[in-house]
Amino acid sequence: MKQERVEAIKREVEKAIVGKDDVVEKVMTAILAGGHILLEDIPGVGKTTLALAFSKAMGLTFNRVQFTPDVVPSDITGFSMYDKQTGAFRYQPGAALCHFFLADEINRTSSKTQSALLEVMQEGKITVDGISHAVPSPFIVMATQNPLGTAGTQLLPEAQLDRFMIQLSIGYPDLETQVTILRDREKDDPLAHIACVAAAEDIEKLKQEVKSVFVDEKICTYIAMLAEATRAHDVVRLGLSPRGALALFGMARAKAYVEGRTYVIPQDVKDVFPDVGRHRVLLKPKARLSQQTVDAVLTEVLSGVTAPTVSGAGARQA
Repeated sequence: MKQERVEAIKREVEKAIVGKDDVVEKVMTAILAGGHILLEDIPGVGKTTLALAFSKAMGLTFNRVQFTPDVVPSDITGFSMYDKQTGAFRYQPGAALCHFFLADEINRTSSKTQSALLEVMQEGKITVDGISHAVPSPFIVMATQNPLGTAGTQLLPEAQLDRFMIQLSIGYPDLETQVTILRDREKDDPLAHIACVAAAEDIEKLKQEVKSVFVDEKICTYIAMLAEATRAHDVVRLGLSPRGALALFGMARAKAYVEGRTYVIPQDVKDVFPDVGRHRVLLKPKARLSQQTVDAVLTEVLSGVTAPTVSGAGARQA
């Protein structure tokens, strides 16, 4: 029944996001793994629509902030305001106090404002004037950023990037999909046809179900070996962090759940490895000289680390 709810959410989102079923599934997987999503892409490919579609399908409260240079940390976290009637300060919530927070073009604002998201993304709470305020559960941050080099952009610091479970790119639609999009939006907005098929409590229950997916010790060793291989690669300056390895573990488990299995197989790890590592692995300058990319290095790491043999029957018995 719970698995059917996952499929129902994906179907609703795909009404607005046409021809990108793999992106929809990866975002769904990250949400079930309890992570945040970073979308790096050019403007106009549907990043904001993707966030709105998921929030509507899952029945979650939604806030969006356009991260321009004049956005300040209190816009995100909120602030204390003096109340003349009570003679005391009261907390005025910021934009992040919601279930689903869209940080649009996050790399166009100041580092100070970017860092305001760190605590809430990691701890699930906001602290203002020494008082902590819990965010609702589930709490999902989807941030978009324009490719580095686009006017007005600056690179996110490594500590900020590491808080995102995955980094994805939607990309341009193919010709047939583009025609479908034009027809779909000829008369109305597909977002208007998305039905709410879940609630916040349902998402929390699904996340708990994911935690019951069995992970063999061999899979854990495989994940650790992949992380170590990124750190030891001769063109890598910064490899997969321990937090990154935990993200790979969580994503692999959620991937198995989305596919209807109660146990993780090596292919689950392989499928999500590039999305987990893409924003965490930084290359040395010599990599640029040889025109190597992060994705190419991650592919090389995958081919260089032998995947274990895991028995599905044994996993089910465990």
